[in-house]
Amino acid sequence: MFITPAYAQSAGGGADAFIQLVPILLMFVIFYFLLIRPQQARAKRHQEMINAIRRNDTVVMGGGIVGRVNRVRDGDPEIDVEIAPNTVVKVLRGSIAEVRVKGEPAKDAS
Repeated sequence: MFITPAYAQSAGGGADAFIQLVPILLMFVIFYFLLIRPQQARAKRHQEMINAIRRNDTVVMGGGIVGRVNRVRDGDPEIDVEIAPNTVVKVLRGSIAEVRVKGEPAKDAS
C-alpha cells in the first residue's frame, strides 16, 4: 500500500567497489610523491651532512648558535663545538641544523 517495492541490487558490485577505491588510492599516490618522498630525501641529505662533519667546520645548531667544530670522533653521537673563545660545548650530532664552511681534514691522533 504505502511501501514501495524493493528492487534487488545487481550482482556485479565488484567493479563498483574498485571504482570507489580509485580516488583513495590516487590520493595516497599524490601524498607519497608530494609529502613523504621529499621528506625522506631531505632526511637522507641531512644525515649525510651530519656524517661528513669535520674539524674546523662552522656549524649552526638547532637553537641558532653558530660555532666551530673542535673535535669529532667516528661513531660518537657527541661533537665538541667552540661557541666563543675558550668556550667549548659538547653537542649531539642530531642538533646540527646546517654546516656552513667545510674545514680541514682531521689529523690522526695516533
